[in-house]
Order: sequence, then structure tokens, then C-alpha cells
Amino acid sequence: MNYTFDNERPIYLQIVDIITNEIISGELSPGSKILSVREYAMVLKANPNTVVKALSILEDNQLIVTERTNGKFVTTDLEIIKKYKENLFFDKVSSFIKEIEGMGFTKEEVIKKLMEDK
Repeated sequence: MNYTFDNERPIYLQIVDIITNEIISGELSPGSKILSVREYAMVLKANPNTVVKALSILEDNQLIVTERTNGKFVTTDLEIIKKYKENLFFDKVSSFIKEIEGMGFTKEEVIKKLMEDK
């Protein structure tokens, strides 16, 4: 893992995105144990308090769960993972379409071009 944070958004939100992407991509499988705060801080080269904040958000979002003495784990609720994957997809597509529309294309033109065989 080699991550570089940008200055556009708070680091804790970027960490949330990194771990969310690892979960929805299957890199972190449902039920698998995730790194400890200390391990994430070392790997990401981030402050442990920043990691704690990110993990707290992931837990609030139900993507990870804490088992008191065993650590933190990826949720086994596949519907939650599916929901986040779909939301991310629609966010990315919406952003893409807005950018392309800014170039003067209509949604219909974009869809037509995407459907063309190259």
C-alpha cells in the first residue's frame, strides 16, 4: 500500500474512501479483520487520531464492526456493501456526465458514444 493524500479534502475522509474502496472492491472481504489503528497509521503514514476518526465514520456507516476484544472487521452484511458500491458508481457516473456536458455534449450523445463499438 502506497498512498498519497491530496490537500483538497481532509485526510480522514480520504482514509474513509481508501478503506471503503477496499471493501467494495473485495480487496477486504466480508468478515475479514482489518488492520489496527496503529497498523493503519504506519501503513498510511497518518496520525493515529486521524485513523480513529476515519474508522469511526466507517463504523457509523456500518461498513466495519468492532468485536470488543478481537478488533475491527468488515461487515458481513452484503446489502450494505452493495449499497455503497452502487452509490459510488452513480456518484462517479454523475460526475463524469457533468464534466462531459460541460464540454458541450448531451447525455444522449454520451450514451450513444459509450455504446459504439470501437
